[in-house]
Amino acid sequence: MNKTEIDKNMIKQCSEVIEQLRSTCPLTHCITNYVTINDCANAVLAIGGSPSMANEAPEIEEFVEIAGATVINMGTLLEDQIEPMRIAAEHTKKTDTPLVIDPVAVGVTKLRNNITQDLIERSSVSVIRGNMSEIKAIGKLFNIITTSSMAKGVDVADSDIISEDNIEENALIVKNIAHKLDTVIAVSGPVDIISDGKVVYTIDNGDAVMSKITGSGCMLTCVIGSFTAVTNPLKAALIGSLSMAIAGQKARDKMVLNDEGSGSFRTYLIDELYKMNNDTIMEYGNLYKIME
Repeated sequence: MNKTEIDKNMIKQCSEVIEQLRSTCPLTHCITNYVTINDCANAVLAIGGSPSMANEAPEIEEFVEIAGATVINMGTLLEDQIEPMRIAAEHTKKTDTPLVIDPVAVGVTKLRNNITQDLIERSSVSVIRGNMSEIKAIGKLFNIITTSSMAKGVDVADSDIISEDNIEENALIVKNIAHKLDTVIAVSGPVDIISDGKVVYTIDNGDAVMSKITGSGCMLTCVIGSFTAVTNPLKAALIGSLSMAIAGQKARDKMVLNDEGSGSFRTYLIDELYKMNNDTIMEYGNLYKIME
């Protein structure tokens, strides 16, 4: 399996979704972690959505009902967040509200394994976004694959870092898990892998500096969540991942130009999400269909 030409047709289709999002500004209901909650809200605003960060169980169903999409992020997994997450997962299925789950550090503790499995079983999850170690852990939880890797806390295991040497193997794993769970899997890494169980795409944008700030993955999950409110889960995962990766690439260029560091990069990342448009996606997007 070799990388072919950039899929300009799909990039064009995805780029048009940005204006759809900004013209409708759907509510993106985020149950997320307290470390990155402000960055997530700002990322949603920058890309064109309207964030809600409601976490209290008594009002979760009402927020799900008015939201264009719901996002669940397990980053800090506070005890009083677990019940709201369960309520949200169940109610998105009843209301047919798109749901994006970020199973942070699944595979590391029994609690995270149990909650992740429970949320997926309770819902009709639209997109699962994580690193390769987290996605493998989910595959093992559902007996789709037999081996998984131990992530370094919230970080991907060294053996699971996506590279040209292992991309075919990982693409097959992602496609199989997406097919079995009937969802879209979006894997973030040096190369992103995205599949709906039928086709597999890779994105070769972004920059390593994104791993040097807190919240880049959490922001990506919320951005994808906003896009699920206006398009199908596969396109939402593709345009969300393209937008974040290109924003990271351009933020890094500005950081280097101004001889600055990761703090400035963090600000520039939000700036570039705010400026993202279809022309930028078409110019910078490195999107490949590698399997179908």
